Amino acid sequence: MTATREITAAPGEVWARASAALRQELGENAFASWLAQAAVLEGRDGRVALVAPTGFARDWIRRNASRRVAELWAANDPLNRPLDLKCRAEVDAAACAVLESAAEPAPSTPLVAQAPVQAVRGRASGLQDRWTFDSFVSGPSNEFAHSVARTVASWADGHFNPVVIHGPYGFGKTHLLNAMALEAQRTQPGKTVLYMTSERFLSGFVRAVMDRSTAGFKEELRSADLLLIDDVHFIAGKPSSQEELLQTLSALMEDGKRVVLASDRPPAALAEMEPRLRSHLQAGLVCGIEPADRTLRVGIIERKLHQLARQRGMDGIKGRPEVLQFVADRFSESVRELEGALNTLFARAEARLPTLSLDEAQAILRPHLKGAERRVTVDEIQKLVAEHFGLKQADLLSERRTRAVARPRQIAMHLAKSLTTKSYPDIGRRFGGRDHTTVLHAVRTIERMITEDPAMARDVETLGRKLRG
Repeated sequence: MTATREITAAPGEVWARASAALRQELGENAFASWLAQAAVLEGRDGRVALVAPTGFARDWIRRNASRRVAELWAANDPLNRPLDLKCRAEVDAAACAVLESAAEPAPSTPLVAQAPVQAVRGRASGLQDRWTFDSFVSGPSNEFAHSVARTVASWADGHFNPVVIHGPYGFGKTHLLNAMALEAQRTQPGKTVLYMTSERFLSGFVRAVMDRSTAGFKEELRSADLLLIDDVHFIAGKPSSQEELLQTLSALMEDGKRVVLASDRPPAALAEMEPRLRSHLQAGLVCGIEPADRTLRVGIIERKLHQLARQRGMDGIKGRPEVLQFVADRFSESVRELEGALNTLFARAEARLPTLSLDEAQAILRPHLKGAERRVTVDEIQKLVAEHFGLKQADLLSERRTRAVARPRQIAMHLAKSLTTKSYPDIGRRFGGRDHTTVLHAVRTIERMITEDPAMARDVETLGRKLRG
């Protein structure tokens, strides 16, 4: 009896039983949208966490299912362990902290990071089939890195070594590395392509030191024809790991092998990195990815929406332009945040999405807007737009209809609808008592002009960025 309890107390087994019940209770759609990709993680102290793939999924579970999740977990866990709730980003940070503390271990120190099989297999040792070059949306902010990635993946001669792709979290670095690995394997099946995160590099090195098997670890890395390491900035500050990476890079490049690294900063900004290693990275080709501009964000949303619709057998489904623009404006911190917002809208609306109004979309997504986000007021919008176009705030509230006043007024109305939660009638009242249909016309006019007039797109993007702070 005791042996059976020990076997079935494995976190993965407990979660499998609990999630089977949740699937029946919540229904297939809700379960697939929010819980199907969750996994369990057991830490060094025995604590267990349910890890959602995104912050949006974590928040949804917390609001809508956390009590039932806890009840089912308790009913199926013979050890009565409490279950925490986290998102993948929080787990990655925690895993890095664990590895940092074990980066210079004594031979007798046990390896303490125990990760969920599903989560680690996808990020650390495997590839995501969906992250290909075809699914990557390119634009001015990432087109150079995209072009270089395709060149590397084609095994073209005259390549730069190493290639360092840097940029903010969530704007496509991992997607590009994944796409490179898939394409390189497809075009040259006989070549050895090795993709790993810095977490896997660190944990592999720690394990090799503990097991006194560093020769095997070195051999695995140096057998690669193409080595790709994600989030290399996490290795900075760890002397032994940096030395091993430096030796690996030197050996591969001397043999004409290819190396691609991704970081959240350019090499010159990695102050904690050992100078010789930093110099190696700077000597290669450094490609920056900038935050996506508005046009690119909308393109990403449209591509993601197409994918979601196809998965549900709803080809051709589209959202209203003003709804997609709202998502692009308010969820601009990363592509992952953008996709999470669209997942929320799609899960809540599905077939209604083409007719979903901007007010309805704002109501659905309001709980997901960052609590610390600065509240923008209509008054601030009017003052900034007036200053930008050399007008007085009173001009925007006046009856003047000349183009020099009417167009900035429409832009201000559009920004008020995008950046505040005011309704069309509320905004109309703040602009000299205008009717709500006037505001609706202004919003749609500016949305259309943004897609047709690059100067208009730049003005709106600049004003929105200033207002969001």
